[in-house]
Amino acid sequence: MKIPAHAKYQIIYDTLQKNDNLLNVAAMCEIAGVSRSGYYHYLSTEDQRMEREERDRQDFLLILKAYQYRGYHKGARSIYMRLLHMEPPIVMNIKKIRRLMRKYNLQCPIRKANPYRRMAKAMATAYTAPNIVNREFEEHGPRKILLTDITYIINGKAPRCYMSTIIDACTKELLSWVLSESLEIDFVLETVKQLIEKHGTNLSTETLIHSDQGSHYTSIKFIQLLKDNELRQSMSRRANCWDNAPQESFFGHMKDELDLSECYSYEEILNAVRDWTEYYNTERYQWDLARLSPVEYYQYMTTGIYPLIIPKAKGENN
Repeated sequence: MKIPAHAKYQIIYDTLQKNDNLLNVAAMCEIAGVSRSGYYHYLSTEDQRMEREERDRQDFLLILKAYQYRGYHKGARSIYMRLLHMEPPIVMNIKKIRRLMRKYNLQCPIRKANPYRRMAKAMATAYTAPNIVNREFEEHGPRKILLTDITYIINGKAPRCYMSTIIDACTKELLSWVLSESLEIDFVLETVKQLIEKHGTNLSTETLIHSDQGSHYTSIKFIQLLKDNELRQSMSRRANCWDNAPQESFFGHMKDELDLSECYSYEEILNAVRDWTEYYNTERYQWDLARLSPVEYYQYMTTGIYPLIIPKAKGENN
């Protein structure tokens, strides 16, 4: 393993302080493969190193505060965006954030692949809608392409439950969601009804509801509900998760960040999911959404007003 020069200088210094040491500075520097001038410079800059170490420690405390915010662990980009949203906003170079995370061994959990891709077939019909979206998730603006899907929520302690969601493909905002202990179609229909109730005024006859070809979405009840509300329907190609990629990504992030270890009942899971979804929409900032949360990004897209006032970093030219 390659040892950095400053570590060698410290070893030389510590060895020279020992009473039984028989080597001088020149000999030890030659053995260590460093220069004497470098060693003496190391000794003369101890105060600067102490100051730099203290600055690193103070900056890391800010990073740790952002990392632990609301209990959901974050990577370097999420920490950067959380710092921008603090009062007052803090600008910290993302390379510095990564350096300090490595230095103090602060790690973000890595996402795992989702193993659950089976759907019940009891309500299936032969109907399938064309893939109108064709992976054009963001080009048409907010409230035009809405993605929906179902996922399992299992923690091994509480009963298995299921979550139906609808998200805006452009802003990534979670527009409606329903948790259920059953896979019956009712909770999927309720997700659409909730969407209409909360966001109906922002939808239009151009709005598409895009899903996979699961039995819930090919059912007569679901198809009729969309028609009654003048919403168009689109479906992914069979066995092609990339056609609904933002929705899959949403579920992946949710399962990575949502801590259900202390949930022993359906009600406790419901409360945990409710807390995370509120956090996701309003305070989980996304790099590709101009460093904003989904709700902030929707407001930015519709008003043209960027909500952050970002101070210049130290040393940045005017």
